[in-house]
Parts: sequence; structure tokens; C-alpha cells
Amino acid sequence: MVTPTQSGRADLQSWSENQPKNFFTADPYLQAALAAAWGPDRYAKHLQELEHMGAAAAALDSDVRLNNRDHNLPRLDPWDGLGQPTRLIEHHPSYHRIGEVLYGSGQLRALQEPGQWLYALSLFYLGAHLGEAGHNCPIACTAGVIKALQAVGTPDQKERCLPRLLNTEFGYAYTGAQFLTEIQGGSDVGANSLIARADSDGTFRLYGEKWFCSNAGADLILITARVENGEVGTRGLGLFLMTSHLADGERNHYRIRRLKDKLGTRTMASAEIDFKGAVAEPMGDLDSGFITAMTQVIHTSRLYNAFACLGYAQRATHLARGYARHRKAFGQPILNYPLVQQSLAKMSALVASQRALALHLAGLQDEQEKGQLESGTKAALRVLVNLNKSRNAEHCRDVITEGLSVLGGNGAIESFSPMPRLLRDVVVCENWEGTHNTLYAQTLRDFSVRSLHEPALDHLKKLSSGLTPGVHRSALDAMVKSLETDIEACLKTDPKHASLAMKSICRDMADVAAGLCLARESEIWPLRPATEQLPSPARLLEYFLHIKGTDLTPDLSLLEQLA
Repeated sequence: MVTPTQSGRADLQSWSENQPKNFFTADPYLQAALAAAWGPDRYAKHLQELEHMGAAAAALDSDVRLNNRDHNLPRLDPWDGLGQPTRLIEHHPSYHRIGEVLYGSGQLRALQEPGQWLYALSLFYLGAHLGEAGHNCPIACTAGVIKALQAVGTPDQKERCLPRLLNTEFGYAYTGAQFLTEIQGGSDVGANSLIARADSDGTFRLYGEKWFCSNAGADLILITARVENGEVGTRGLGLFLMTSHLADGERNHYRIRRLKDKLGTRTMASAEIDFKGAVAEPMGDLDSGFITAMTQVIHTSRLYNAFACLGYAQRATHLARGYARHRKAFGQPILNYPLVQQSLAKMSALVASQRALALHLAGLQDEQEKGQLESGTKAALRVLVNLNKSRNAEHCRDVITEGLSVLGGNGAIESFSPMPRLLRDVVVCENWEGTHNTLYAQTLRDFSVRSLHEPALDHLKKLSSGLTPGVHRSALDAMVKSLETDIEACLKTDPKHASLAMKSICRDMADVAAGLCLARESEIWPLRPATEQLPSPARLLEYFLHIKGTDLTPDLSLLEQLA
């Protein structure tokens, strides 16, 4: 006779065994969006790589869990047996197995040619189903180094560095990092004081410290430093390329002081670093160092950050939906209860809307890189990448916490599921590459000084104009109109009140953009692969609009369908 305990454990075992074995084939929304964006020929060209990555990432889950155990986290081994500094960071063997798969996917190699953002970021998104996993932040950092080299690197720098940055063999391939933050100012980059002193051979020597350096063991580092006797503020900051080793094989002259003990992204080593004459070379025009850092490095990181959070949230949705189908309470699966259905509906709708906007922005980035965007759309892309980074992280955190509530007490147990780790990772991502307040302030400057709200609103109207008339388009049009009114009022008020009003404006603009992109997906949904019967984007959009407070109140049948 099967006891209640045995039955309950069997239900949980079934849930665990029935999680997706391939993150790509389990995501027909991604498949449909990519097929529509690329057309059948290019979609067929990339299909095998995407399917391979989806399966390979899903198979890594046990290694990611193993690597995240407290006794397997990165450790600093600063001295060798002779008392000489080594700066070595020790990683558990599982870390290297994960790196072999993620770098071996070719997602960084794809960036060799212009117009490959959507492809590269789709591969990255699949890997982000694992959480940060020790490598996804370094991959984003490496992408920033690649883009900076491609944009402003000298022929010699490109020849020396790009081949190994684009290589797919983990351990041989260079990994990149950006060391920007100093203790006296995170977002206040103009307060940075690391000194760059010119040397006779045209290189510079760096003196001072950096407070937060992720991927501390990177091979190639982009670093901001103040040129000695230069201007104050951001105008005096140059961007430099620094290697971990010098041309003669000796280690460069910087020392890892200690590793950071972080809330999340724990298997990726972040550190405090002292610079004692480290050799670095200019990256582009030193007078444009801050601009290069923002346009090539931070912009890239914000795109990647959004796709990282999105991967975490999609994984949380898989976990919660499967759990609701297998877990029983009071004699029936908890999926049958309307409150659980409501949680799953909210999770599905938020992930769908954020994925739709993220994919749209990646597509625009491809067009910009190929010189196909007119100036107004370029300005809209700048605004929406920043707002998407912020709002996406908020929504994805909300998705994961909602998933935790579906799992109940089990959701808080580290060994039970990846959910606690996903929550910690998304909170860290939320505060990297510009906190919410930093992005609100930047957007206010963009609107008040550069009038970038005008092309951003024009882009939203253009998205709407391509939709089929109907109740959803009418609701979104009303939201755009209300947004336009709010921006107009905000820009007429005093700066302090404007900064407070900008918070809700930024959130609303990101949400309207996400809703419009999801509405576009709903009109191409018949192109979806016939894999799994899931609610259409139109139904997900309906619930998304309900979340946003429109009068489209869902009935129980909608909750049942979305769950």
C-alpha cells in the first residue's frame, strides 16, 4: 500500500523529472518570434545551434547547483609556495564544465559580424535559464570588450585580442571585464580617482584602487582612469585596455585585495583590486573615454542584463508551472485553485511581454549596427534599452517571487530547486549597470536636455500603427496618449518634482513598449512551431493589460488557460 508520504514524494519526483530537457524547444514563443524576425531561411540556418544550446544548458543544471554550494565557491589563493603573489582564483571543476558549454555555444563568436545581436542574445538567454552560473556576467563583459575593440580599437589591438575573445574553447578563449566602480562613487563615475600616468613608450601606468571588479580573473579588462593632471569629472576620464599578463608573460602590476561576498551571482568572482603601476593602453581617444564606456560597454551590458533577468524568470515559470501540475493539496493538483492560476497567469504574461520587448530591441540593435536605423529610431533605442533594463529586472524579480509563492515553503530551500538562487541573481542584476534611480535620472536628462521623449513616443506610435484595430490596440493607444500627457506635465515642473514623476513615467513607457511588442507577436502567432499547446500572445496580452489596470478584467476561463 502506498503511504501519503510516498505519494507526496512521488509527486515531487515526477515534477523534478518532467522539467524541460531543452530550454529552446520548451519556448515556442521564442521560436515564433525568431522565425518572424529572420524569415524561414535564416531561422533554419540557426535552428540547430539554438536547439543544441537549449539542450546543453538544461543538462548543466546539476553542475550549476554543485558549483553554487558554499564549499565550492571561488577562492582567492594570493601567494605561491615561495611567498610570491599569484592572484589566482580557484574554481571548482564544475565551473569549468559550465564554461565549456556556454562559451562553446558560439554566442561570442557570433559577434564577429555586424547584425548578430538577436542571435547572440537568444543563445545567451537560453544559458541564463541556469541563473548567472558563474559565466553569464563574464560573457556579457566580454561582449562589451569585443564591441569596444570593434568600434575604437587600433588595428594592432584588434589583431592581438579579437581572435581569442571570439574563440569558443573555454580556457583558451580570452574573457573580458570592465573595472569601472570606485568606492567613492558607483553611478557617480565623474568622482573616480584611479590615476593613469603616461609612460615613455606610449602606454600608461595605473595607480589606485577599484572597489567592485566582476570577473576579477579576466584576461582583458576595460578600465576607466583619470589621466594625470587632466580635467575633473567625466571629461578627464580615459578608457584603457589592460591585460592580466604583460608581453613577457609576467603578471601585470595589480593585486586582488579580496573577493566580494555577494548576495547572488556567487560563483562569479568579484573583487576589490589595487593597482600599483599596472600597464594599460588607451582604448580609443582618451578625451572620449567616458562616452566610449557608455556607448559601447554600458549599453552592451544593459542589453545583456535584460536578457539575463528574462532567462531567470522564464526558468522560474517552468518550475512553478510544473510544480502546480504535480503538487497536490486537499486531494487535487494545486493548479486547480484560482489563486495559483492567477500567480501563473501573472508570471506568464510578464515574461511574455518582457521577452517581446527585449527581442524587439535586439533586432533594432542589429539594424543600427548595419547602418539601417534613421536618427529618430536610434534615439528611441537609446531610451528604451535603458528603460527596459530597469523595468525588465523589476518584472522578472516579481515573476520569481511569485514562483516562490507557488512552491510554498519548498521554494525557500536551496537544495530543492534553483528558485532561491534565481531570486538572488536577479536582485544583483537589478542593481548592476545602473540602478533604477540612476536610469530614471538619466532618462529625465535625455528628455529635458535632448528631447529624446519625442522620438521615443514616435516609435511607440509607429509600433501601434502597424497593429490591427481592435480592443487591445485601443487600450495601448490610450496608454501612449496618457504617457505623452504625463511627460509633458513632468517637463514643465521643477526639477525635484520632475525627478519623482519620472519614476512612474519610465515604468509606464517600458510597459507600453512591452505591450505593443507583445501585441505585434500576437499577430504573427500562427507562425509558431506546433510543439506545445500554450496560450496565445493575444491572451497573454489581455492579462498583461489587466495587470496594468485597464478595464480588461479576466474571467476564470482566462486564468485557467494562462496557467
